[in-house]
Amino acid sequence: MSLNKWLSNGHSPIQNGNHQPKRALRIAGASGGVFDRFRSIEDFAADPTIDVIFGDWMSEISMAFRGSEKADRQSSLQEQEALAFEMSFIAALKPGLKNIAKHKQKVTVNAGACDAEAMARKVQDLCVEYGTDLKVSWVTGDDVTEQVKDLISKGETFLSLPSETPITDWGVEPIFAQCYLGGVGICEALKGGADIVICGRVADASPVIGTAMWWHGWEREEFDKLGYALVAGHLIECSAYITGGSFTGFKKDLLKANNCTNLGFPIAEIESNGQFIITKEEKAGGIVTVETVAAQLIYEIQGPFYYNSDVTANLENIKLIQESPNRVRVLGVIGSPPPPTTKVGITAKGGWQAEFHFFLTGLDIKEKAEMVERQTIASMGDYRKDFHTLKFTVTGSVPERPKNQDEATVDLRIFAQTQNADLVSAGEHKGVAPDTPSFAKWCIENCLQGYPGATPAMDMRQGIGKPYFEYWVALFPQELAKHEVHTFDGKTIPIPSPKNTKIYPRQQPSYETSSPLPSSTWGETVQAPLGYVVHGRSGDKSSDCNVGFFVRNDDEWGWLRSILTIAKIRELLEDEDKGGKIDRFEIPGIRAVHFLLRDHLDRGVNSSSSYDCLGKNVCEYLRVKMVDIPKIFLDRGRI
Repeated sequence: MSLNKWLSNGHSPIQNGNHQPKRALRIAGASGGVFDRFRSIEDFAADPTIDVIFGDWMSEISMAFRGSEKADRQSSLQEQEALAFEMSFIAALKPGLKNIAKHKQKVTVNAGACDAEAMARKVQDLCVEYGTDLKVSWVTGDDVTEQVKDLISKGETFLSLPSETPITDWGVEPIFAQCYLGGVGICEALKGGADIVICGRVADASPVIGTAMWWHGWEREEFDKLGYALVAGHLIECSAYITGGSFTGFKKDLLKANNCTNLGFPIAEIESNGQFIITKEEKAGGIVTVETVAAQLIYEIQGPFYYNSDVTANLENIKLIQESPNRVRVLGVIGSPPPPTTKVGITAKGGWQAEFHFFLTGLDIKEKAEMVERQTIASMGDYRKDFHTLKFTVTGSVPERPKNQDEATVDLRIFAQTQNADLVSAGEHKGVAPDTPSFAKWCIENCLQGYPGATPAMDMRQGIGKPYFEYWVALFPQELAKHEVHTFDGKTIPIPSPKNTKIYPRQQPSYETSSPLPSSTWGETVQAPLGYVVHGRSGDKSSDCNVGFFVRNDDEWGWLRSILTIAKIRELLEDEDKGGKIDRFEIPGIRAVHFLLRDHLDRGVNSSSSYDCLGKNVCEYLRVKMVDIPKIFLDRGRI
């Protein structure tokens, strides 16, 4: 949107302080993670139609890693500073600072990770260095390590959200705990005149909620409006995931259209009644369609209720309308009070992990892998018992008629975890040596008595252990979090927990479809991969994996909801079915069926033994599975 067009529509630049404009808030999603493209803040800062730049720099990985850094610093006698926040935000912020000041924009981020104060002070120094008068405040209260340890000592079980097991079964010692805060602290910081608000573990969407509350003057109990803001934040917090990233329809509109190298970052235009439009940068690539928005909507959700510390949003009635190219309106969000609890992530040091790879080519792959496994375990001898994880995995398969040697080669990965650093060459003896017992030595020493063509990966560095973390997710009482705002002028403002809350069942609603239709409803069917006509997306929350599917046309909806039962998902998973609980619900307005595979991902990303540690390929695995598809759907062309 050009500045002249923006001004001609009755808009005006925002003012610092407590001014509450009633036009739509234009908030830009500048980051979905630590390694997202750095250009976003600079480009959004150069656009005077952007009111607020928001970004998500945190994940379960950063919570564990930065939390460990902070715990190590606190337990150390040395005064050296550990960077328990995300420096990549500062690198991204620098080139945009002067324009942020010029255009009177606001910035709200969670890049403070596990030390929001330290980052805020660095950012304030940077603002002065760049000759601006930008004011920086920060939010604390997410570090609940002491509260969690105290509650555990008093018998609190902190039941795991994925597995429903008590934390006493975990077997490791908590070193750090962070709870997910809401957006009210951000709202108060902005009311107090802050230009940049640095947070730690606020929930991914909380900066959008807090910013919208400040902009429109919403109260804490306007739950429908807050619910819309929660969904808006969910949609834009993964940056380009809503403008074509990870989109199963990528071939036509992105790859073949030569539109895939610079996907635009997203923008939400949030109106005073809460309703909003999703769009993107005009001068960048990518697309915003009903399908790209639907794909992000079903990503990393846990059921029909989306919980936040400020509000609960019901997703079942959401509808999407393509108002114009690259502009999608979101309707149908229903808000209700938040729960009295919030999610808490608890970190522990898990030990050491390493891996080793062999390349297997041609015939007898199964037998070759079996030979490697037997020989490696025999070499370990009594040391085998010191590895609590030892996994041999073949990735890939050899086609019947390979056209080259690469096609005929698969990877055998040996993955190990242990509490003994010496056994992975990371303790007293660092590095792999022929005369020192170690994981990598036991893997490689059998090459000359190995399978035909035995070839190890020549980079031994993966065989040297690195520390890994265990991560536990449970619920924590909001009232026990010391939520505070620390202002640029030295004030501390306490943020009370919400007074109007609602206790929700621990188990989200899960159901099969009503009135399923027989496959004969659509005439002749053909066996084909599910993904020929079905879009989808999957992701992780701790060790839970969510996967959602949706179709392109209204007449395909009855077929999708009828065929995709819980039993059918188990059938399609085949060997990947861990036997855990599977939840199911529907969003008819976007023709979607959603499944939650409980405790599916081997402890989650921080300690997973799987290549798909984030669960993002579960959907792609299921989309390649063969199902009976009505021929009339296939005749429309495959996705």
